[in-house]
Amino acid sequence: MEIAGFKIQDIQQGYREGKFSPTEITKAYLERIKELDKGIQAFIHLNEEDALLQAKDVAEKIQKKETAGLLEGIPVAVKDNICTKGLRTTCGSKMLEDFIPPYDATLIKKLKEAGAIIIGKTNMDEFAMGSSTENSAFATTKNPWDTGKVPGGSSGGSAAAVAAGFAPLAIGSDTGGSIRQPASFCGVVGLKPTYGLVSRYGLIAFASSLDQIGPLTKTVEDCALSLQAIQGPDSMDATSYKERSAENYLEEIKGNIKGLKVGVPKEFFQKGLHGEIAKAIDKSMKLLEEMGAELEEFSLPIMDTALSAYYIISSAEASANLARYDGVRYGYRSEIFEGINELMVNSRTEAFGKEVKRRIMMGTYVLSSGYYDAYYNKAMMLRRKIKDSFSKAFENYDVILSPTSPILPFGIGEKMEDPLEMYLADIYTVSINIAGLPAISIPCGFSNTKLPIGLQLIGKPYQENQLLKAAYHLEQQLEIDTTIPALKEV
Repeated sequence: MEIAGFKIQDIQQGYREGKFSPTEITKAYLERIKELDKGIQAFIHLNEEDALLQAKDVAEKIQKKETAGLLEGIPVAVKDNICTKGLRTTCGSKMLEDFIPPYDATLIKKLKEAGAIIIGKTNMDEFAMGSSTENSAFATTKNPWDTGKVPGGSSGGSAAAVAAGFAPLAIGSDTGGSIRQPASFCGVVGLKPTYGLVSRYGLIAFASSLDQIGPLTKTVEDCALSLQAIQGPDSMDATSYKERSAENYLEEIKGNIKGLKVGVPKEFFQKGLHGEIAKAIDKSMKLLEEMGAELEEFSLPIMDTALSAYYIISSAEASANLARYDGVRYGYRSEIFEGINELMVNSRTEAFGKEVKRRIMMGTYVLSSGYYDAYYNKAMMLRRKIKDSFSKAFENYDVILSPTSPILPFGIGEKMEDPLEMYLADIYTVSINIAGLPAISIPCGFSNTKLPIGLQLIGKPYQENQLLKAAYHLEQQLEIDTTIPALKEV
């Protein structure tokens, strides 16, 4: 069965027509992963035995014509920082290489309730810190479009899994662009929902005030369906938005976008943006105007400093969140130590990678008594200004349009020795997390060397329906073929 280009809608249509069963589909994806993933390294580990049991249960429900969930029989790949009961959850780190959670994250419960089949856990930058998925303790994930290039990060494994046809849906987490940037690099759709729309209970924290779970799919329609299944309030998550009824995003995306007001911030199109990306974005803007949308350039001057604020806030929160990994209670424990202090130092030294140590040190520095006001306090003041800037912009516009990344997918190892250059890959995405807004990246073209280019649309808080509608119509007009060339078995 040729499943590489299958979308969620294709699989559901096949079930309705009796072309195949959930067991056959699940087996086909698992076989494809085992055959081809050695050349991509999208997965850290598979959930083969349990996935086939889940598929069997779903098949029986379909046969009995019981009420189907939104994702009935759909194989899903899950980023390895989301807790799965009885299935190893490592965060891409040696620190948690043997950690098996005793509970499911709320997201996993919702996926199972919707009938989804968890087929495995995807590779990621360690503790979600990175923009290339080169910081994993287990493997470097490769971009399915060009295996010499990175897939982006930190949800690079999830993006690569969808692009390579290993799963029609993958789940990632986004702290500063970690869903959208790899979606752009791998030519898939990636959505970062409004902060609080999807429960974070069971997501192993990097920066708690910025982290958000979201879907990666082949199409906007699949993305809308997936968000519909995983959204909603959760009593286990204090930051979950409680005062909102569930939306039917799938129903609303096909509405008319005539008169849609689209803001284009000029700061996102200045020096540093790759010429081929600018050309592809320009084509997309013309298509939106042809469909009746009203585009207008405006200024978001404070965005120039958003990257600095993001790395101060996220590192500060990371240093606090990662303090729990001390070699005492759970996780990696050094075998060489004398006394409790040496146990902690040796365990953290041996188990954390270079990028995680860098962020912990940076975060501890900006939170220290002599520098708290000079750095962290000012970053929090800037955070408020960034949120206010977006709020003011959304008084005039329904959505904001920008590139997802200023650069094309770069070579593996190319930026590892220059962390500041790596951080710049997130320059268009971090401000959205700071403001807690929803944003989606969709494929809008290819470079001359056949590397994907992504376009980002930013929406008002909890207005994912508007965002998905604009993205859907643009996707239909662009008609980008994101079927990757045949992968080689390694």
